[in-house]
Amino acid sequence: MRIAMIGTGYVGLVSGACFADFGHDVICVDKNERKIAALHRGEIPIYEPGLDELVATNVKAKRLEFTTDLSKPVADADAVFIAVGTPSRRGDGHADLSYVYAAAKEIAQSLSGFTVVVTKSTVPVGTGDEVERIIRETNPKAEMVVASNPEFLREGAAIRDFKFPDRIVVGTSDERGRKVMSDIYRPLSLNQAPLMFTERGSGPR
Repeated sequence: MRIAMIGTGYVGLVSGACFADFGHDVICVDKNERKIAALHRGEIPIYEPGLDELVATNVKAKRLEFTTDLSKPVADADAVFIAVGTPSRRGDGHADLSYVYAAAKEIAQSLSGFTVVVTKSTVPVGTGDEVERIIRETNPKAEMVVASNPEFLREGAAIRDFKFPDRIVVGTSDERGRKVMSDIYRPLSLNQAPLMFTERGSGPR
């Protein structure tokens, strides 16, 4: 599978490296040129045990790449994961979703063919509806489905948490979306980690 990971922070970089280690072709995208240049030099911008080796192994195998330009990775992708920051807003402490929505608008302009757009960032219920609205408004012809796939990664144990999860939760009721997400996580389902599908904005079906 071809995956575009938008954001190379904690969630994006760990997830991207692990997906590449599953055998997928992953391109991690970030607007921060210095961060991408550092990753090209093999310098990891966050500390997570084992991540430097995991990144180096998959870069060498040509399954993991880094770029500042999302247009081609998104156009080529089977799935695009939004893993940008959602900092707490000053004053009320609510998540600032402006980076998520900006990413959705930029992704929309480059979509080509059926693509699953996945919210991986930590976001409140209903965010997927707004992401879908933005994409459809920006590119009415886009052939896509928006899914939710929350992360449960603990700092210091993120790689193990990703590769040996208690469960994988995916919010989508679209059959093609389910198929793509099942294929992406197949290596984990072989280890018998349950892949749980729910409606995107509600409880289990």
